[in-house]
Amino acid sequence: MILINLLPHREAARKRRRENFYASLGGAFLAGGLLAGAGYLWLQTQIEMQQSRNALLQAEIKKLDSEIKEISTLQAEIAALRARQQAVEDLQGDRNLPVHLLNELVRQLPDGVYFTGMKQENQVVTLQGMAQSNERVSELLRNLGNSSPWLTKPELIEITAANVTLSARDVRRVASFRMRVDVKRPTEDKNKADGAAGPAARRAAAAAKG
Repeated sequence: MILINLLPHREAARKRRRENFYASLGGAFLAGGLLAGAGYLWLQTQIEMQQSRNALLQAEIKKLDSEIKEISTLQAEIAALRARQQAVEDLQGDRNLPVHLLNELVRQLPDGVYFTGMKQENQVVTLQGMAQSNERVSELLRNLGNSSPWLTKPELIEITAANVTLSARDVRRVASFRMRVDVKRPTEDKNKADGAAGPAARRAAAAAKG
């Protein structure tokens, strides 16, 4: 017996395929939405965690900034105290400095040289004088630069020829000179000694610990 299908089977098949396609498409959209939602939630969680860490870091940074300011204030106070201490020590040392200066100039003065003027500005002394010859001036410079614990860095400013009248018939030719020299404070040697002893003391302490 021959059966003839008179129903529109092609349209039914297309309808089934269309329904399957829409169902697959809806499932894909649903899966994509779920994945997107899960990704969004994960990103939000990571952002919140990072923001929490950032807030913690900011709080620690503010704490460190306040501690740094306190340290800077302490360092400034220590520097001011040291400056005041240095000023007091300089004043105490400068009380006897003119006496030492005059004694030292007399002690270092070679024969055939005498001073005609002296002027001091801060730690620099300008000397004017007469000498029998240029060699005597050179000797004075050497004495002031090498043999004096109170004077340092002598510098000849000028030297010229001059005449000195000892009597109506005795006129001698001499060297007129002008020089400057630095005066050392007692605290300068003390500071140098402390600066040299500092590294040695640290090395000794490190050796003792070792």
